[in-house]
Amino acid sequence: MRKILVVGAGQSGLQLALGLQSHGYEVTLMSNRTADEIRTGRVMSTQVMFRTALRHERDLGLGFWESRAPRIEGLGVSVTGPGPQRVVDWVGRLDGYAQSVDQRVKMAGWLDTFAQRGGRLVVHGAAVGDLDYFSRAYDLVLVSAGKGELVSMFGRDAARSPYRAPQRALAVSYVHGLGPRPEHPDVEAVRCNLVPGVGELFVIPTLTTSGRADILFWEGVPGGPVDAFQGLKDPAEHLSLTLGLMERYTPWEYARATKVELTDAGGTLAGRYAPTVRHPVAHLPGGGLALGVADVVVANDPVTAQGANSAAKCAAAYLAAILEHGDEEFDEPWMRATFDRYWETARHVTRWTGTMLGDLPEQVLHLIGAAGALPPVADRLANGFDDPADFEDFFYEPEHTEAYLTSVTGTGTGTPAGT
Repeated sequence: MRKILVVGAGQSGLQLALGLQSHGYEVTLMSNRTADEIRTGRVMSTQVMFRTALRHERDLGLGFWESRAPRIEGLGVSVTGPGPQRVVDWVGRLDGYAQSVDQRVKMAGWLDTFAQRGGRLVVHGAAVGDLDYFSRAYDLVLVSAGKGELVSMFGRDAARSPYRAPQRALAVSYVHGLGPRPEHPDVEAVRCNLVPGVGELFVIPTLTTSGRADILFWEGVPGGPVDAFQGLKDPAEHLSLTLGLMERYTPWEYARATKVELTDAGGTLAGRYAPTVRHPVAHLPGGGLALGVADVVVANDPVTAQGANSAAKCAAAYLAAILEHGDEEFDEPWMRATFDRYWETARHVTRWTGTMLGDLPEQVLHLIGAAGALPPVADRLANGFDDPADFEDFFYEPEHTEAYLTSVTGTGTGTPAGT
C-alpha cells in the first residue's frame, strides 16, 4: 500500500486526502487545527463553487451539505456610474446550480470524516524540517497549506506572475437578515457589483454554522476608500464600515442590508495577498521532494470567485494523475507533468483574473453592457465562472468579441450605456 502525506486541511488537501483514502492509499493528513477548532473559529474565506467543482465533490461522495446549502441559479452583475447609480444591471442563468458552504462547516466535517474512515490525522503546524523528516517515510508528499513557511519552499514563477503586490484589499462579513433583490425575485444569485476605480462588492448566499446566511465581500483598490479595514479588531466596527461603504457606493445593495447582523463573533475577515504562480516542486534539505497543491502553486485574487473551484479542480487532476501512475516512482518529472495537467485549467483562471484586476478593456465593457439587453450573453458570461476556458473564444480580443455579438444579434451592436 502506497503511503502519502498531505499537509494542509483546506478544500484541496482534504478533498485529495479523502479521495486517496477511498482508493486504498495509506494517507496521513497534517492540519494545524482540530475539527472543533476550525468549526468554532473565524471564517477563513469566501467561496462559491460552480457546477464542475461541485461534481468533483459529488464524485467522491463528499457533497454532504448539498440539500441544505442555497441553490444559486444565477450570477448578477451591476456597474456603478455617477451618482452613484447603476448603469448596468443583469442576471445570467447558470446551466447548473452553484453553492457556497462556509469552510468552517465543510472542512470540519471533512476532517471528522477522514478520521472516522481510519485516516491518520496529525494536528501540528508543519515546518520545513518536519517535511524533510517525513519525506523519507512516504512515497509522496503533497503540500496544500497555502500560507506560511512552507509556501516559501516553492519559488515564484516570474514569467507567470506579473504582480509583486496585492491588487485588492479584502474584507468579508457573514450576515443574517439580508433582504431579497426586488429586481430579480425569482432567482437566487451571486451578485457582483463593479465600482470603477473603487473596487467590487460581492454578495453570496451561503450556508454557515448557524444556517442560511449571506456573505458581504468588499474588494478594494489599494489606497482607495474601500482599503479601510486593516487593523480593525471589532467585528461590529467591521460590519458598520462594510455597510457604510455599501450605502455610499452600492445603495441598491445597502437597501436590503439595513437589518443585517453578523452570524457570529467570528464572522468577519480582512487581509490581502499578491496573486502569484509558483514552481510546483520543492527540494527539501535532505534531498526529498514535495509537490505543491492549489493555492500553494497558483494563488489568484478572489475577484473572479475561483479559489475554491480551482482547489477542487487541482485536487481532482492530482488524484487522477496519482491513480494512473500506479506503483511507479513519484519523481520530479512526474510532479512537473502533474502540475502541467492542472495548469491547463488554471491558466485560464489566471488570465481572466488578471484582466478583471486592471482597467477593463473596451470590449469587456462592451460585453458587460450588452448582456443587459441580450440574455444569451449574460448567460454565457455567468457560465464562464464554471468554465473560464470559454472566455478565450470571445472575451480578450476585440475582434472575437465583435464576432460573438454579431452571432447573437446579427449586427454586433450592444454598446452599454455609460461606457
